[in-house]
Amino acid sequence: MARPARKSAAPTKPLLKQPVRIGKLDAPAIIGQLRKLHEEAEDEEIGQMPADNELFQALLYLESHAGALKDEQARRTAAVQRVKLWEYLREQIDSHQAKAIEHARAAGAEWTELVPALAVKSPSAAYNKATRLRAAELSNLSRGNRSVRRTPEAVLDAERQAALRAAAERRAQEVAARRHRLIAPVAQRLIEHRSGLDNDGEVTFWLDQIAALLPSCQTPTQLVSLETYVEAVVRELRKVERATAGPAATTADAQLAYAAAAELVAK
Repeated sequence: MARPARKSAAPTKPLLKQPVRIGKLDAPAIIGQLRKLHEEAEDEEIGQMPADNELFQALLYLESHAGALKDEQARRTAAVQRVKLWEYLREQIDSHQAKAIEHARAAGAEWTELVPALAVKSPSAAYNKATRLRAAELSNLSRGNRSVRRTPEAVLDAERQAALRAAAERRAQEVAARRHRLIAPVAQRLIEHRSGLDNDGEVTFWLDQIAALLPSCQTPTQLVSLETYVEAVVRELRKVERATAGPAATTADAQLAYAAAAELVAK
């Protein structure tokens, strides 16, 4: 009986098996730990070791001076850490090489010019290798835990999705910026004239929240908090008005600040 033909996966469908990766790593800190091992082993040339943030050169030094570590445990620890750091460095290369290709193409370089640079034999091979590099980069940055297939269709789809997300983020930031231009002056007026609004209760509490947040209000999350605090001040002032059957503000400036906040909240 003939075996059923295996169905090919859709070219844009994410890979089911996510590659195992080192991911984020404090490489300079690990280099610093390895430097300490060499210092403790009295490595006579440790003064020539590159700085902790010069990862490649530091690894070359540690490799060439591995014999300076006389303790077996220290040698094993250092070697395992070097394996990890080389793997970490390998993971960084795809992203940087993909960016270099992107810059070369943007500068007008043809695929034929990239053949020797990518160590391949034809322009189509250069294109395919560039596609694989972009897929690896998109897997790292754009899809979270979803791997991008190394096909032109998958890469184009992932880039389209990334562009849509970036556009949405820009729109959200623009909306937040416009909202900030509206709400920040209103919140500032409430603080400037709070002496006519404070009631030693909930109104005072929310005005304190505004005063603490306003000087550093920059991010969308902070803006949402600021708007929430202004809404809370308006809500509590209305409660005061209902409870006292009189104005909540005790000065003309405070009343105007309250009115402006109430108008903004109503929008």
